Amino acid sequence: MKKYKQLTSGQRYQICGLKQAGLNQTRIAQKIGVDKSTISREFRRNKGQRGWRPKQAQSLRDERRQVCLNGKQFSSDSWAEIERLIQENLSPEQAANRLLLEGSLQISQEIIYQHSYADKRNGGDLHQHLRSHKMRRKRYASGQERRGTIKNRVSIDERPAIVAQKTWLGDWKGDTVIGKNHKGGMVTLAERKSRYVLAGLIRSKHAAGVTAVTTRLLTPYKDKCHTITFDKGRKFAEHEKMAAELKADIYFANPYHSWERGLNENNNGLLRQYFPKDMELTNITEEQVQDAVERINYRPQKVLGFRTPHKVFFVVKLRYTKQPLAVALRT
Repeated sequence: MKKYKQLTSGQRYQICGLKQAGLNQTRIAQKIGVDKSTISREFRRNKGQRGWRPKQAQSLRDERRQVCLNGKQFSSDSWAEIERLIQENLSPEQAANRLLLEGSLQISQEIIYQHSYADKRNGGDLHQHLRSHKMRRKRYASGQERRGTIKNRVSIDERPAIVAQKTWLGDWKGDTVIGKNHKGGMVTLAERKSRYVLAGLIRSKHAAGVTAVTTRLLTPYKDKCHTITFDKGRKFAEHEKMAAELKADIYFANPYHSWERGLNENNNGLLRQYFPKDMELTNITEEQVQDAVERINYRPQKVLGFRTPHKVFFVVKLRYTKQPLAVALRT
């Protein structure tokens, strides 16, 4: 019986090339020099949201390996102390930080959770002291929340770094503003460099309605639409359709990372001046929305050197004028 050996990073990239060349799992295994079950297991265990990819597969393998090593590095006395704290009804997080504070040892709460459930599989009762008795736990090691996941979404972490530098026009951030009691709403879009705002009413908060309005708003500016970044709400589930129609790359912000959505929050706040949070958005008109958008786009902003988003977006040179401000801003 052959001894099983884990694939290396180099082999994973070789597998990727063979897979792209159209070889099936059996042929790939022959080329790599491993059993075909190894390839099958690899594709099954190390598959992510966008299918199997060599870099992600290696990361998943490394994470599992690290958890295994971390568990083995603690002595029986250490585990006895950890179990004592759990039996006193401390949570794994509390136990881990208590031990760290006392200088006893450093251990992650995830490893304590895994130890508790391994104890359960062996007939132990350690798990009964945990406050949450779930059959399956969220897999923290993967770094991904799987509830309501949007198919084939691409993380903001994979977005080109140059986008954050705001050196060119064409990178947008999208969001929605919802009315009081969830009645009515609008899609909002803001261009990162110029702060230029687009908005449109949505009569349906479902993905199809959001997609239609987003595409309608950005189609006139397709030449200035290279990337769009959304939050991970299901309303943007048709992102692939939007990307195809606008010929743009679409990315999704990480959950609970509010600092990745600062521009959205700022511009939504500007819109709230005209449509407060206590207002239902079912009775407002598209004309009212566009009037508010125009006022925002023609308002000088300190971050733009007191130029207007309109002037920056359309690359209009700033010149001194004695015309009234309302007229000057529109020239």
